[in-house]
Amino acid sequence: MTRASGRTAGRRVVISGMGVASASGLGADRLWRAARDGLSQVRPLETRRPYDGRIKIAAQVPDFDPSAHIEGNILPFCDPFTQFSVVAADEAIAQAGYDRKGIAGPKTAVIIGTGIGGMETIEDGIYRYYVDKIRPETLSVPKLIPSAAPTTLGMRYSCLGPTFAIGSACSSASQALGLGMQMIRSGMIEKAIVGGAEACVINATIRAWEGLRVLTPNLCRPFSLGRNGMSLGEGAAIFILETAEAARARGHVPLCELAGYGTTSDAKDPVRPDLEGASHAIELALEDAQLRPEDIHYINAHGTATHANDITESEAIIRVFGDYGRSVPVSSTKPIHGHALGASGGLELSIAINALREQIAPPTINFIEADTRCPINATPNIAQKQKIEAAMSNSFAFGGINAVLIVTHAE
Repeated sequence: MTRASGRTAGRRVVISGMGVASASGLGADRLWRAARDGLSQVRPLETRRPYDGRIKIAAQVPDFDPSAHIEGNILPFCDPFTQFSVVAADEAIAQAGYDRKGIAGPKTAVIIGTGIGGMETIEDGIYRYYVDKIRPETLSVPKLIPSAAPTTLGMRYSCLGPTFAIGSACSSASQALGLGMQMIRSGMIEKAIVGGAEACVINATIRAWEGLRVLTPNLCRPFSLGRNGMSLGEGAAIFILETAEAARARGHVPLCELAGYGTTSDAKDPVRPDLEGASHAIELALEDAQLRPEDIHYINAHGTATHANDITESEAIIRVFGDYGRSVPVSSTKPIHGHALGASGGLELSIAINALREQIAPPTINFIEADTRCPINATPNIAQKQKIEAAMSNSFAFGGINAVLIVTHAE
């Protein structure tokens, strides 16, 4: 792998810990094992109220009892998307070698991405008002706002630095990581709690997604012939960022380096992806990491299994990577954990990090046959042992918001 000496953007940033709540349960390792072994976590849909829609499957966090993880005085302020954030952040901070106060201070930022925020609280409030004819619960507003997750984490760990939410649809988590990295590089902050969270597998949301005709009623098959859409998911993925020097000084071995970030806007269409925007985001991430396309040995794709997205993403990879784009292992892990919207980029980055660490490209499951319009190596159905020195994770959102991250081995 060829990398120019030094980095013009500033200090090297590492990921010291990560935590996950997903359809595979609690823990980043659980999600990785499911992705590596090709075990889908999409199950029959469970809703609190009767559901009359066409789609009957989703990737939901199973058997989750928030009271087992969150104190009673905090829980009333927490919509499920915040609950998932807290559990994932606790895991990430512990893996990073900090306790709750060890990461505290005015130079620690908290940046959490979410596509919607407290959607369950929103739906409950609307139902209470229009159906039950009573006022929404008293704490509805502090629970439903997208900033509820980062501010709750900031209070939990006494972080006094910049604290905010990012709402960039399916690129939210990836942009949170990228901005946290840039803020550390610049010297604005020293540490960051970053990632994404989503909890919107509920009646009204599913019916809304049904209206877009992008949900599969059976199996999500990214890049394959016969694909007919995605499955919704939920969860959170949280990461601890700091400088390589800081991790070394305290004797902590980080998971990886967060080496590159690129983000662009298509500025063309609310829902249709664009080749120019996607490919340019990939180019910017490579430039930021000071890597060549052939230095990337695994790509975790956005890969929604919708017709236009998979074709456009394949074309973007080929445009930037050339012929090498036809052979570099690519996989979409959305058939495993579902499309968790604002959390997806975080869930997928956690998988890419473990792919880097274990030198395994996880499979794209449910694959039937290659689509000639997606001429990439989609790692169909079976994981591939692979030398991986750098891995890329793509997030391409509604509204044309693109974000690409690159991780490498920490030096």
